[in-house]
Amino acid sequence: MPSRDRNSSNENADSMPLTRRAFGTAVGATAATAAVGIPAVATPASAATPVSSAVAAPAEAARERPFRAARRKHSRRPNILFILGDDLGWADLSLYGSPHIHTPNLDRLGRQGVRFTDAYSGSATCSPTRFSLYTGRYPGRTKGGLAEPIADRSVGLEPTHPTLASLLHGAGYATALIGKWHCGYLPDYSPTKSGWDEFFGNFGGALEYYSKLGLAGEYDLYEGDAEYKDLRYYTRILTERASQYVQRDHDKPWLLNLNFTTPHWPWIAEGDTAESAEIVRRIRAGGLAGLFHADGGSVAKYKQMVEDLDRSVGEVLKALERSGQEEDTLVFFASDNGGERFSYQWPLSGNKSSLQEGGIRVPAVLRWPARIDPHQVSGLPVFSPDWTATLLELGGAHPDPAYPLDGISLAGYLLRGEEPKERDLFWRVRGERALRRGDWKYYRGKGGTDQLFQLAHDQREQADRAQAEPKLLAELRASWERTDAGLLPYSTGS
Repeated sequence: MPSRDRNSSNENADSMPLTRRAFGTAVGATAATAAVGIPAVATPASAATPVSSAVAAPAEAARERPFRAARRKHSRRPNILFILGDDLGWADLSLYGSPHIHTPNLDRLGRQGVRFTDAYSGSATCSPTRFSLYTGRYPGRTKGGLAEPIADRSVGLEPTHPTLASLLHGAGYATALIGKWHCGYLPDYSPTKSGWDEFFGNFGGALEYYSKLGLAGEYDLYEGDAEYKDLRYYTRILTERASQYVQRDHDKPWLLNLNFTTPHWPWIAEGDTAESAEIVRRIRAGGLAGLFHADGGSVAKYKQMVEDLDRSVGEVLKALERSGQEEDTLVFFASDNGGERFSYQWPLSGNKSSLQEGGIRVPAVLRWPARIDPHQVSGLPVFSPDWTATLLELGGAHPDPAYPLDGISLAGYLLRGEEPKERDLFWRVRGERALRRGDWKYYRGKGGTDQLFQLAHDQREQADRAQAEPKLLAELRASWERTDAGLLPYSTGS
């Protein structure tokens, strides 16, 4: 029989009523307080109804209803299975409207919980988004987060910085990361130095799926801090490892970060051994172009990779079901940033590396059978650091006061129907800036022109309202600049 956390002080993870102020700040509130009556709070229309509707498949959209908290009172602290795709576009899942990519397992996961139409990554590329998720803070608060993305051994996530894993570990969780780390290289940086008990995966931003060769031609598959030899297709290996982990006889709640590299380049599906061999030849000849695979790939190949990702997630979820832990496991799936060359993004503009919607808006679904009702959709604007704060609260962990979070906990919204804290969502990358407040988005691209878009009516960011709303534009620009002033500056000339 699968083990359960029987510590009575860990039950009823949402039993402590929070004031609106406390909801925004005390994300680590103890989950042990006895349940008391909580007055009904109407879910705000702006949070329950998508303000910029995703074009879900018609049959799916017809069954969805605006999100409402179920308010069920009792559950154990959840296991957490947090799954990331790599460079997966906002509309690459059939649940989000893809007309040609079929993702039945991820669609099912979304139907069994809540689908977020306005979920965002913490940044527009791989490693800064991972910094924002692991720390719950803007990437620009740490030196390593300024790399967009990390491409050498000079920076990484400092082991002294508290993380989602280290804080949950301190609250009694077992922690593991399987897959792509991309927050620094050995010997200075590693998941096992930053709070994860176990690590199996790759350190860099990309690798060739069979040989495991990385950007500099190095072998990049590790178990802990030691090389691990396995020349099978990488997605298969990660799926196998994750399935084994969730089926263990755990004696405490667990956090598993499962970070696939699919569908990141190079564009190799399982069985493409000839293409793999050619890329390996180029890498060993000393050229980065081989791994970048700029002359390879296609829409058909990308479809094949995304559908393989879907099957792989389905295998892990089946393993979770067999383990008997499904009811008490919170499963979250998202992409680490917007899509790339072959992604289906419609109607969004831009893609990975840009702060336009296509670069930072991502598919995101959450399932927790013990606490969340199925067939729901939420238009609440959320971003990566919010999930950090949420999971800490659900796990009964406290943020480190020396490293205040930039995300807010959504536990009150998800479990008790509380109105989420009003705030701005902030992004910064070299040469671009963006801020979202409600339906409005302030954006300045590399051309240097301030623009203003009302996303509820213009997801594609084509109708610039800057001249029509000069006061609002000035307010949002000032808000962006206040936040930016508290971050580390980019190096001169960057």
